[in-house]
Amino acid sequence: MPEGRNAGLDPTRWRKQQQPVRRTVSQVCPPPRRPLTVADIRPGMENERLGVVRDSMFQNPLIVKAELGKPRERSYSLPGINFNYGLYIRGLDGGVPEAIGRWNVFKQQPTCPHELTRNYIAMNRGAVKAGLVTAQENLLYRQLNDIRISDQDDRRLKEPPPLPPNMTFGIQARPSTPFFDLLQHRYLQLWVQEQKATQKAIKLEKKQKVVLGKLYETRSSQLRKYKPPVKLDTLWHMPHFQK
Repeated sequence: MPEGRNAGLDPTRWRKQQQPVRRTVSQVCPPPRRPLTVADIRPGMENERLGVVRDSMFQNPLIVKAELGKPRERSYSLPGINFNYGLYIRGLDGGVPEAIGRWNVFKQQPTCPHELTRNYIAMNRGAVKAGLVTAQENLLYRQLNDIRISDQDDRRLKEPPPLPPNMTFGIQARPSTPFFDLLQHRYLQLWVQEQKATQKAIKLEKKQKVVLGKLYETRSSQLRKYKPPVKLDTLWHMPHFQK
């Protein structure tokens, strides 16, 4: 470019124009939302009303109308920029430095001796053996013979059985459908092969059968098979229909 055009440009001024404009928090964050008031209503707005108008009318979401091109106001006042949303949890453990320096170990609470569980199965069995069958007799028998389950038996009943570490819980998934076998008529081919193998086995079994000697028929066997011929009489016809 010719020098005449660059003569009027100052490089420091160009750098000042390139610097970004710094904005304050109030310029970046929107102002706190608040419900509409009578002073905010202008002529021509959707919420313009005739007669007596109160601020409480604009705090009812069932009455407030949505302005053109704007979302509906929910009539809730929101806090300003300095408000922090959420629940503030005050640290009681000293934070990370105290956790690194020392570790608070919770002391185990002393366990109180618990009452042993009553063995109702043994008491019912003993009552039946003694011939006591009514409810009153069972109650008296339990008062006289209070049988309890020992700690070892109680622990054995309450604790779950040991399971292998590699055990998988749940129902086994169904195997996927063999679409390729269906498309290739694989099951039809297997069925045909099974039928051929069955027919071959039947033929082989017939060949291996021992052929017995020839059986001669006797007179009794022939009479048993003989069926005397039945003479069929002609059907009866009326005389004038015989010709």
